[in-house]
Amino acid sequence: MFEKHAAVFLYAVSPVHLGAGQAIGVIDNPIQRERHTGHPCFAGSGIKGAVRHAWEALGGDKDHLTRLFGPESGSTELHAGAISFGDAQTVLLPVRSLKGGYVYATCPTAIERARRLLKLINLKCDWPALPAVEEGHCLLANPALATVRTKDVSVLHLEAFEYTAKDNDSAAAKAIGAWLAQHALPEDKAYAFFREKLKTDLVVLSDTDFAYFSEHAMLVEPHVRINDETGTADDGGLFYTENLPPESLLVAPLLTSQTRTGQGKDNELRAEAVMTQLKTVIGGRLLQIGGDATTGRGLVVAKVVGGD
Repeated sequence: MFEKHAAVFLYAVSPVHLGAGQAIGVIDNPIQRERHTGHPCFAGSGIKGAVRHAWEALGGDKDHLTRLFGPESGSTELHAGAISFGDAQTVLLPVRSLKGGYVYATCPTAIERARRLLKLINLKCDWPALPAVEEGHCLLANPALATVRTKDVSVLHLEAFEYTAKDNDSAAAKAIGAWLAQHALPEDKAYAFFREKLKTDLVVLSDTDFAYFSEHAMLVEPHVRINDETGTADDGGLFYTENLPPESLLVAPLLTSQTRTGQGKDNELRAEAVMTQLKTVIGGRLLQIGGDATTGRGLVVAKVVGGD
């Protein structure tokens, strides 16, 4: 039984390709998405594998690796690990904006799911309730992002689309942006600009409009397979890979239990000690998740909240 609970926010600082393993559209290598929402996600097994792989490089105790994460496949040891990562769900996506370069876009469903997760781990999250957002409308934390059409109408331009600012100075959007800036992004000075931008440039779209950007605002890169003998492109070797764009934010549940190696209680670690080790090792640190690591893909910064 998992006794300690926390949430881990994952902030992308490079394109991230956590592959789905199958393709039915024009993109050869799509990213993982939730079936019911279409939002990008990271499988918990992929997060756990990335943390395990980087454990020693991040300063984790090598002697605790197996007892925390479980034995390797084919090992003669038989016991469960003491750490569990759930699937990471999307909280914010960067979307290109006419003003401000890009905005941190979200929707009521993404916010409420994050609120529910934080409540389940007993983390105080006093976000105001979001009003209903209709298709073609949005809530803004920063009036400067909108273009004034008339005295009573302001519009926001994202990509090639125009959204009526139902509330261009939304108190709810400001409060949520401020909370996420404080708790979800690293405290390092290198992220000061992004924390301030998140406070002001949070945009709440309708679930339908956000779902469109979740599908069509990803980074798609063409790749060419090179023939080793000729050094030129293979015929038919062109393929397309989809990536989650930098500045995306996801959140996943993190659970820990007492270690269960079967070597006696005196040799086991309590759930609190496991959580403390994990927070110390990955908190504010750079992880590599997913594929294309040799081309600088998959870099995310982890921020663990709760679990005390």
